[in-house]
Amino acid sequence: MCGIVGYIGDKKASEILLKGLSYLEYRGYDSSGVALMTRNKIEIFKAPGKLNNLREVLSNQQNICNRSTVGIGHIRWATHGLPTELNAHPHTCNCGSLVVVHNGIIENYKELKNELLKYGCEFKSQTDSEVAAHLIAHEFQKTKDLLAAMTSAVKKIQGAYAFCAMHKTLPDRIVVARKNAPLIIGVGEGENFIASDIPAIIEYTKKAIYLNDNQIAEVKKNSVKIFDTDGNLLENKIEMLPFEPVALSKMGYKHYMLKEIHEQSDVARNVLSGKLKDPKSPVVLEDVKLSTNDLKNINRIQIIACGTSLHAGLVGKYILEKFAKIPTDIEASSEYIYRDTIADKNTLVIGISQSGETADTITAIKQVREKGSHVLIITNRPDSTMARLADSLLPVNAGIEVSVAATKSYTAQLLSLYLLTLYMTQIIDEKSVNDKEIISLKQEMLELPNKIETITNDTTSIKAVAKKYSGFKDFIFIARGINYPTSLEGALKLKEISYINATGYSAGELKHGPIAMLDETMPVLAILNKGAVYDKVMSNCEEAKARQAKLIGVSNYIDRKHKDLFDDILLIPNISDTLSPALNIVVLQLLAYYIAEYLGKDVDQPRNLAKSVTVE
Repeated sequence: MCGIVGYIGDKKASEILLKGLSYLEYRGYDSSGVALMTRNKIEIFKAPGKLNNLREVLSNQQNICNRSTVGIGHIRWATHGLPTELNAHPHTCNCGSLVVVHNGIIENYKELKNELLKYGCEFKSQTDSEVAAHLIAHEFQKTKDLLAAMTSAVKKIQGAYAFCAMHKTLPDRIVVARKNAPLIIGVGEGENFIASDIPAIIEYTKKAIYLNDNQIAEVKKNSVKIFDTDGNLLENKIEMLPFEPVALSKMGYKHYMLKEIHEQSDVARNVLSGKLKDPKSPVVLEDVKLSTNDLKNINRIQIIACGTSLHAGLVGKYILEKFAKIPTDIEASSEYIYRDTIADKNTLVIGISQSGETADTITAIKQVREKGSHVLIITNRPDSTMARLADSLLPVNAGIEVSVAATKSYTAQLLSLYLLTLYMTQIIDEKSVNDKEIISLKQEMLELPNKIETITNDTTSIKAVAKKYSGFKDFIFIARGINYPTSLEGALKLKEISYINATGYSAGELKHGPIAMLDETMPVLAILNKGAVYDKVMSNCEEAKARQAKLIGVSNYIDRKHKDLFDDILLIPNISDTLSPALNIVVLQLLAYYIAEYLGKDVDQPRNLAKSVTVE
């Protein structure tokens, strides 16, 4: 969950490393550091806290920075040890000749550390990563070859890792390795780059090599050589990067999160483009490789995901069972991987991840592949590890999402699940293409981008409600049916960026415990759309109001007799209950954003969080 950057060439390494790390802050921002190669010496600079602290440190070291054209950098999300300068990367061996940056978890670091202590290694930090520095240095003493040392060291390491290492006696190279953690090599002219993710290097090159698991590479300014752990030289597969540097601009918005919320109308158009032509045409999903025979043999669907993607998957369960009529289970990846995997060749497994690098979900996908299940991946990153494990792929086309709190990627996942459901339904039942309810749903999906714009173009009422409720310490979100996941996601957004204790509940469960918390200090936000559960949610709202709770309604319709029940009402454009999660969530995202802004929170980089969770 940390970010790694490396550079080797003729340019000023410190500037490239700092800029690259700034684009990887979504991966962590507890501390940061760089190691710069100079003549026969490696200089290390580290700072706890945000990246600006490291910038200040380097601003006083211009003499060293101006001389160095080779270096590695790191930005940290703490797993072992507090975010202090000692625990920050890069880490080094006893003599300081070798430095390492690491993303991942070394599961057997205690055993390795005890062994290394016998050889006289002295540890300064609380991290598992420092073990790698001493281990690689120990192996280097035997061969004086950094590539061989890395190869030998990773064979002894259990867990997940992306490593970059330099040795002062070999100033013309950086050696890297990868297993269960992303790492790419950007290919330039007379220079090469290393990074955990594309944004760090997209300004400098459009060409990259994606390292696979158990690969080690020796990177020089004019060459890249890749090997497996047996020392076999592998072919370099250079790919074109899918993004443009402009995607990293705030485009005049105060925060990336606000920009990305406003981008959702265009994201919706991108998701639908080429897949849904008109209401009476079939859905086209070119990378979904499910035949009629495959679908007729599928008797169960399992959705596995984490966080926001899990909430999208919950909506997917409702619509898959409603239209495709296939029993669908959904479970958090972190729970799925630690119980018996009940899946077989007749199980369709849908993995959902914004980054495609979510460690728990990757592990789960590998487990079900062993059972012979068809794996379909929904991700924003078709270049990711999960995408490469997929039998079928559904890219969500949301573009780079910089803010840690997911917004546009959630909406893209929702729409992708609707498209997948319609696609599967039309294969299972060819007559469904002419079904009136399905034609109506397709028409609404095509109209959705304009309805999202209706919300984002006028946020006056949302701002007013946000200001009114920004002083509360607790919040409850309630809904029923297909919007129950919306209540969970709305609560998650609020707690992520404002640190208000927000919880989502199925409205029917309110009286089974949570109602005990209700009084004038506990606002209740009810999501209720005109449809089958409208009256039931309204009854739950009456129960909340009877306990003096402040009551906010988010709806496309509030009948006259109930208007006085609510303290505040946020209306959305008219939409069916079936598609309403895609509009309701936009209101909740904006509400969370403006509450956090009123409270002066760091919206794009909330404390303790990272966007790409690459550790289990």
